[in-house]
Amino acid sequence: MPNLCVYCGSSSGFHPDYQHAAVELAQLMVAQGWNLVYGGGSIGVMGIMADAVIAAGGKVIGIIPEFLATREVMKDNCTELFVTDSMHSRKRQMMELSDAFVALPGGYGTLEELLETITWKQLGLHNKPIAVLNTRQFFTPLIGQIDHLVTEGFVRPEHRLLLRIATTPVDLLEQLSLPAEPPLKKWFNTQEI
Repeated sequence: MPNLCVYCGSSSGFHPDYQHAAVELAQLMVAQGWNLVYGGGSIGVMGIMADAVIAAGGKVIGIIPEFLATREVMKDNCTELFVTDSMHSRKRQMMELSDAFVALPGGYGTLEELLETITWKQLGLHNKPIAVLNTRQFFTPLIGQIDHLVTEGFVRPEHRLLLRIATTPVDLLEQLSLPAEPPLKKWFNTQEI
């Protein structure tokens, strides 16, 4: 069974649509045979997502750094739970165990994980699909910023396509089933060296 890494908040957000979307995605993932890889917390959207996967009979792989194990109220009923020595180790293990990556609404940590995953793909360190679930247009400002990076010449147009965008959980899983993007050419212009 493939592993889907879900980056999401340790807060629940102000609108119930965020929680509903996480539950719907969890149920669809399990129905389609995906395992969940996530940050190992039991609160916020993270906890909602993990609880919904478990309730649907799915497998949950939690990965949490030791210093966050108590702060994020570590989820101790994961199918598998890994406690790492650092954030870097956590992200590396999530990357290695996952076949695809999704970001749900979240805070700085969610954005950082998403952008690092895109950067690693741009650099050729993996070629796994990456998508956002744009519930309530949560990611629309970020998508606009990425488009601005292209317009201003800091990101190549073909690299913009590294991020898939979905508005519903059904659409999200369909996006992940599409063929991988072809390997990228250089991310810089040789005239700039």
